[in-house]
Amino acid sequence: MISSSSSRPATSRPEAAFVLLLLQALFWAIAGMSALPFAVAGEVSMLGLGIASMLLALGTVLVGVALLWRRRWARRAAIAIESITLLGSLALFALPIGANRGLVSWLVNVVLPVAVIALVRQAF
Repeated sequence: MISSSSSRPATSRPEAAFVLLLLQALFWAIAGMSALPFAVAGEVSMLGLGIASMLLALGTVLVGVALLWRRRWARRAAIAIESITLLGSLALFALPIGANRGLVSWLVNVVLPVAVIALVRQAF
């Protein structure tokens, strides 16, 4: 193992978390872009949802880059983002509102945030 300047061994967990955060940001950006045609068609509230999704995607990418730079605040931010995402996803699965409950939905909304939290908790 290659040692960093401290006594702890170097790890590639932040890089793996960055890739997963980038993937999640891509999903959010696509969701935001797919909401915009509905705003053009007259659903003005979808414009706000689309912009909010794209801003969330941008923030997630910035947190991922900060993880690559080994910033401590990025760990806390990534855990906060993923915890909120996980809680929201579990609420969608629990409430009978017609949310998608397929395998892809479980992987993107539950497994991906849990994996990022697990990677980031012991990243540094």
